[in-house]
Amino acid sequence: MAHDTAVPTSSAADWGLLLIRLTFGLLMAGHGAQKLFGLFGGDGLTATGKGFEALGFRPGKLFAVIGGLSELLGGLGLALGLLTPLAAAAIVGVMINAMATVTGAHGLWETDGGVEYSVSIAVVALAIAAIGPGRFAVDRFFRWGSGGWGAAIVALGLGGVGAAITLSL
Repeated sequence: MAHDTAVPTSSAADWGLLLIRLTFGLLMAGHGAQKLFGLFGGDGLTATGKGFEALGFRPGKLFAVIGGLSELLGGLGLALGLLTPLAAAAIVGVMINAMATVTGAHGLWETDGGVEYSVSIAVVALAIAAIGPGRFAVDRFFRWGSGGWGAAIVALGLGGVGAAITLSL
């Protein structure tokens, strides 16, 4: 009886997860780059810092750096599939803060300034952590690279704790 020793081929799911990670991760990284560097039509750090101060975060520029780096590094981490639970936590934490300080008072729908978009971003990041970054990811060589409940709990737990600390300052 012959044994099949062929290397498994990639599946549509592998490629689909890569597409989600790259699109979502790079868009989040770009959003962070808007805050930090004024790239892609963003306001840059000084103006973003003033916006954060208007929301009650002091010093605004420091919180703009934290938010911008969370989006930039979290997005790049998700795009690469690198430290996926931590990358997802960074995105989840920023979105919890956005919901608590900006969109939460406006209800659900984005058309009213509500939480719809922020919830969607947080859920996609959390789902990537739960599913795992997939075959085409740096993390596939590490224990956390397969996703699962542990990775999802780390992403949601650290994101929630980070958001709570930020909101309490």
